[in-house]
Amino acid sequence: MACDFITTGRAEPCKDSVGGLKAVYFVDFGDLGTIVYDVDGTTITSVGTDVDAYKFDVRGASTYTENIQSSRENGTTMFEQVLELTLKKLTKEDHKAIKLLSFNRPNILIEDNNGNVFLAGLEFGCDVTGGTVVTGGAMGDLSGYTLSFTGMEKAPANFIDGGDLDGAGFNVIGVV
Repeated sequence: MACDFITTGRAEPCKDSVGGLKAVYFVDFGDLGTIVYDVDGTTITSVGTDVDAYKFDVRGASTYTENIQSSRENGTTMFEQVLELTLKKLTKEDHKAIKLLSFNRPNILIEDNNGNVFLAGLEFGCDVTGGTVVTGGAMGDLSGYTLSFTGMEKAPANFIDGGDLDGAGFNVIGVV
């Protein structure tokens, strides 16, 4: 049986893209409704209605990387989704939230500085695989949290259509 093959090429894009993350949104695993995709199956257009997504603003040191892992010997390919968060400032409210995130396996929406929003951990969720509660030695050092989330999925993280979380059915619960 032949595998599907690509159906288009790719031109060199303009230099109008930037790196960095703007925000992440945590969704309790199992709360996503019926997922509706575009005709290509790569973009999510809807997740139902009123799916709570808890927004965390991030700037600077936080990153998202998707590693493709493929084994010719085993005939497998999977996509490791890694979110490295740096959250500035220690608070008792954040302490509780970090504990709850660590015990669970949320779906994570990742918004980059280009207006793209990806959904990581769609099928299996994302686990906290490491992190720190840190207050540095010098006055200019980090006082806050670092968290590593890892998801392993059968397909790359899907785009949310137009980056429109409200239109896709998410109820964004913002920061206070």
